[in-house]
Parts: sequence; structure tokens; C-alpha cells
Amino acid sequence: MTDPKNPLPAALPDDEDIEAHEPVRRRRKGIYILPNLFTLAALFSGFYAIVMAMNGRFEQSAYGIFAAMVLDSLDGRVARMTNTQSTFGEQMDSLSDMVSFGAAPALIMYIWALSGLGKWGWFAAFVYIAGAALRLARFNTNIAVVDKRFFQGVPSPAAAALVMGLVWVVDDAGFKAIHSTPSLAWVAFGFTLYAGLTMVTNAPFYSFKDVSFKRSVPFIVIVAIALGIAVINIDPPRVLFGLFCAYGLSGYVVYGYKRMKGKPVSVIATSTDEPDEKGLHD
Repeated sequence: MTDPKNPLPAALPDDEDIEAHEPVRRRRKGIYILPNLFTLAALFSGFYAIVMAMNGRFEQSAYGIFAAMVLDSLDGRVARMTNTQSTFGEQMDSLSDMVSFGAAPALIMYIWALSGLGKWGWFAAFVYIAGAALRLARFNTNIAVVDKRFFQGVPSPAAAALVMGLVWVVDDAGFKAIHSTPSLAWVAFGFTLYAGLTMVTNAPFYSFKDVSFKRSVPFIVIVAIALGIAVINIDPPRVLFGLFCAYGLSGYVVYGYKRMKGKPVSVIATSTDEPDEKGLHD
């Protein structure tokens, strides 16, 4: 409409003003049962692993952590497939990860081997659990700016697999009372410390999030998967532990390769707005 005293039409609002008044789509805060069932199952698996370690059944502890890894990988996929993502689910998943891949592996390693090292055992276990907490906090705050193809530091499930893989291999080999065997206890110390510190590094670890199961693949890929399953079944503890160790080193290999080629090594896709953050992600 025009003003009778001013025949000229009123100025149209700028595009920026229109965008500013558009309603912001908020995340849903409801509680959805299906994805949270998987999260609770993962939490129970971590709790089960701790209880088994307290009873000296360390192989069952390893099974509990690996079961938590599988369940943790499923809850997010189920939420996306059923369109039931929620803020509650995200927070629940983080808390479950802290128990299953932070507190549980640290406590199990301390009971299994580190208790015989005195204060050094406390030190390694605390470095691991602190690294897991810092890793999860950084992941939650940087989720919008990190390159989806890579993790910033090794993810906590992979760190848990690294230390629990050692427990599984050594226990399967028949070695008991590791806390009273100094040589093996110090090996456990090194693995625990390495896993804890690697969670808070900036080394890029491939996330496999760009792998799509909906696209067709060559026949040779199916053959390779079948061969891989057959190889794992030959000796599951040692084969899987070897894969965990290879992945635990892969981030540093990628970091060194990119440095050598002069490519950017940061996985931060967009720098944050704070002045203090300028240059930290180069």
C-alpha cells in the first residue's frame, strides 16, 4: 500500500531482513524409544564389561566393549533411517560413550594390569579417561565445522578397541595376573597412554562416513569382504587387534603424508568466529 501523502510505494524489505525474520528450525527435543534402546544397550555393555573385570573375567570384558562399539554405530544410523534424531538422543549417546569407551576401558586396564605399577598406573588410567572426556567434548562442540570425512583425533570407540584388543589377545594367549608381571604391565601402560593422548591430537583419522551402502559396488568388493571375514575367523583376537593397531596409527601416517606434500592437515572445514581461535586450525 502507498501513503496518500506520498504516492511512491514503500521500500521493499531487503533480502537480509526477510532471512532474519524467517523462523529458525529447532532441533526436536522429544524422546524416541528405538534409537535410545540401542544407546541403553551400549551403556549396559560398558557396565557389563566393568562388572566382568571386577570378577576377573577379562575376555568377557572385551566382548562387552566390542558389543558396545557395534551398538553405538547402530543407534545413530537407526535414528537417521527412522527420522527420530533428537537433542536428547545426542546427549544420551555422548554420556553412554563416556561410560563405555572412557570410564570402562580405563577401569578395566587398571584392574587388569596397571594396578601393579602404583602411581604410574593411576597416571595412565587417568590420562586415558581424561582424553576420552576431552575428545567427546571437542567432538560435540566442533561437529558443525569438522570435515565429515575425518575424525579430529582417534574416536573413543577405536581407542577403547585398541586397549581392549590388547586385553583380549593377552588373555587368549593364557597370560593371567598381568598386574604382577612388570613387562606386560608396562606394555599395557604404553598402550593406555598412547590411546588416551591420540584421542586429543589433531591427526586426521578416516571416519568412513562417506561410504554409502546404497550405491552399487563392483563384484570384487563383495569377494574382498568375504575374504576379510574368512581371515578374521582364522584368529579373531589377533587379526582384529592388528586392524585396531593399524587404524590407531593411520592418522599419524595421513598427517605425515599431508605435511610432506604441503597440504593442509587440519580437519576443521570452517574457522570459528572467535579472535582467539584465528590460526589454530591451519
